[in-house]
Amino acid sequence: MTTKTWLAGALAAAGAMLAAGAAHAQAANELVVWHAYRGAEKAAFEKVVGMFEKSPGAKGMKVSTLAIPYDAYADKISAAVPRGKGPDLFIYAQDRLGGWIEAGKTVEPIDFFIDKATRDSLLPGMLGAMTYKGGVYGLPINYKSTTLIYNKDLVKTPPKTTDEMVKLAKTLTNAQSGRYGLAYWYTNFYFHSALMNAFGGAVFDKDGKLTVDSPATVASLNQMMTWYKKDGIMPTEPSEALIASMFNEGKAAMVINGPWFVGDIDKKINVGFAMLPIVDAAKKPMRPWLTIEGAYVAASSGKKDAAYELAKYLTSLEAGLVLAVEGRQLHTNKAVYNDPRVSGDPVLKAFRDQLDNAEPMPNRPEMTMVWSPATTAMNKIVKGNATVEAALKEAAGTMQDSIAALRKTK
Repeated sequence: MTTKTWLAGALAAAGAMLAAGAAHAQAANELVVWHAYRGAEKAAFEKVVGMFEKSPGAKGMKVSTLAIPYDAYADKISAAVPRGKGPDLFIYAQDRLGGWIEAGKTVEPIDFFIDKATRDSLLPGMLGAMTYKGGVYGLPINYKSTTLIYNKDLVKTPPKTTDEMVKLAKTLTNAQSGRYGLAYWYTNFYFHSALMNAFGGAVFDKDGKLTVDSPATVASLNQMMTWYKKDGIMPTEPSEALIASMFNEGKAAMVINGPWFVGDIDKKINVGFAMLPIVDAAKKPMRPWLTIEGAYVAASSGKKDAAYELAKYLTSLEAGLVLAVEGRQLHTNKAVYNDPRVSGDPVLKAFRDQLDNAEPMPNRPEMTMVWSPATTAMNKIVKGNATVEAALKEAAGTMQDSIAALRKTK
């Protein structure tokens, strides 16, 4: 080895050591945040993070954000955070919260941090979705639910009741030409929740007992099958893609969908929004599930105080207006809806109105055992391969076996 070569190597090594030292110094002053936002939501979120960095609460802290593909996100949190390999703060819906808490070393309880002003700033019910067994584990940032979306050129006045909806939908249905008065993903348990909740059905009772095969849930599925089979107002084999295509082609007059659907609507469609109707048979309004995204402090974070300050800032009016106006998110700070840019936005207003008739999706760890059996049951029912009662009984048995196995491993 020549002196010149040795010197070059030594200089490179010294440079690497200096770079590593600089990186370590930066990391000590850095918060890492994981999320799954894309497009306008991602841009608005990153803008808010930049605003936080300039706020007094940041205390000079810098924030690095990482957008993770949604399909892999929950598993990545479960695998990385308990081993100290994850972020300081992560954002996710409440449905996995109970499982993460029971697994341990994932989510930090934040009751100690929350002040009265923060609690009072939030819309009713939002903090409840972040609560598990009496403890609060996150701050709610935004929420989503379904509502009634319709083509104003086909529907002059949106229905107030399901009897009105069916009557109107029949006049707008021509199965031979592929036109239907109503379209939604009725074989998907999430979308069915609005009807199930109207009848008083639930996946679990207040004590955590599985009640998915209750008479109320049976009644809700019988109602859905009446619309599909007897009334004939809905297309066969529904899916998100099919419903979007039909709505954009003027072949679906009314759909039940969420804010994520709005971006798929063709600009030529004269779109309107209304609250989901009252179910005449139940004498109560349809009540869709709410998915509420929370900001959670990672249990392994060494910067929990700073991470909470960022979570708190994300719930603020200042942050909420950016997330709502620029990211089109339904923010949890109630003062956001006093701003004319938000109250005058037909999409934000529609889903804010629906909030009054909606309820948070269960955040129990057992909820992950529900989806697959429920999907199987609903497809059997729709295809005529099982009665409602038989399909639900079989699904409940499968769920109960999985839940018992889950509890046994704890």
